Amino acid sequence: MKKSIWILNHYATDMYKNHGGRHYYFSKYLKRKGYLPTIFCANTYHNKKESIDTAKRKYIIKYCDDIPFVFIKTVSSIGNGIKRVFNMGIFYYNLIHNSQKIKKGIGKPDIILASSVHPLTMVAGIKIAKKFDVPCICEVRDLWPEAIFSFGKLKEESILGKMLIKGEHWIYKNANAIIFTKPGDIDYLKEKKWLKEFGGDIDEDKCFYINNGVDIKAFNTAIETNKLQDDDLNSNMMNVVYMGAIRPVNNVEMLIDTAKLLENEKDIQFLIYGDGNQLPQLEKKIKEENIKNVKLKGYINKQYVPFVLSKASVNILNYSQTLYNWERGNSSNKLFEYMASGKPIISTVKMGYDIIEKYNCGISLEENSPKELSKKIINIKLISKEKYTQYCINAKKGAMDFDFEKLTNKLIKVIEGTERNEN
Repeated sequence: MKKSIWILNHYATDMYKNHGGRHYYFSKYLKRKGYLPTIFCANTYHNKKESIDTAKRKYIIKYCDDIPFVFIKTVSSIGNGIKRVFNMGIFYYNLIHNSQKIKKGIGKPDIILASSVHPLTMVAGIKIAKKFDVPCICEVRDLWPEAIFSFGKLKEESILGKMLIKGEHWIYKNANAIIFTKPGDIDYLKEKKWLKEFGGDIDEDKCFYINNGVDIKAFNTAIETNKLQDDDLNSNMMNVVYMGAIRPVNNVEMLIDTAKLLENEKDIQFLIYGDGNQLPQLEKKIKEENIKNVKLKGYINKQYVPFVLSKASVNILNYSQTLYNWERGNSSNKLFEYMASGKPIISTVKMGYDIIEKYNCGISLEENSPKELSKKIINIKLISKEKYTQYCINAKKGAMDFDFEKLTNKLIKVIEGTERNEN
């Protein structure tokens, strides 16, 4: 008998639209292994006005590549203010209060995988699992509230901060299994002394690590079939490529400053793909300072990302050193897309559990500065063809360890182990 898995992810709406993403790929390979995955998400897109029409119902079911998506009705939210909090709360309420009706329509789940970013989805997963007497795996893709504390939006010692930490502990204690996406996240539980070996009440044996990744087959197919017409990509220049959001944590302004230092290197150009609230600021800076070797390409459809990355000479993984705690490692989707593209990577921050260093597929800066980054770009430009080729080979080889087919096999082991423990 095929086992039904309910995957709860508030923000999986984009996966429905893009035919890709962590839980889309998990579902794709779970189906091939004989499981019946269903993805639950909000009917709204994060930070966008558009939404999935639920026809005035509390939820609606649609299909993407034969994967069922249950869209839970909530309210639109733009930004990170009170509207986003309200959006989370309505999603949580409607998910729980319609779970019985949904079960009657699609059948009872055998197991629930409840994924953050925000913790209310995991709370909902635990409560629904208890209602149906099935196990719940909680997947922690970002450590909340630590991430909120890191951004300075809330103090850990505040009343609300303490309440959030207490709620976080409740989630870890009540989950049947916990999946972390960064290799060092379990260190957080050790620091909090929540593990049994430190006098706490959480068993380390129920904690697992499954990072983000890339669907290698889909990525390679996209390189050949989804080509973007862009003269810059096909030029003989050294293409320094950044792909991603343009917001404070990504520190894209540092790339502009780096480009300015390399203005005399006439065969180097910076191609920046992405959108975000800092884009107008960067456009203004480039114009006012007359920086010629940077081209802001704006947003491109996800289908073209593999082709663009494959045309890079070096891909830049760019972040602020101070706005996030990098000691626990990295679970950035674009890191694995960068690796799959088979091009060297330069990370502007030195992270714990350094994947780039482990696979020797690029360079991580010891100092987060335009001067240091410019030096490393020149290093990549001047290295021997043999060393450059080895970086490329290592990147592709390393990406294989994060292929979603392989990651899904890891997930299945967690699912099977959780079910055995429950029985």
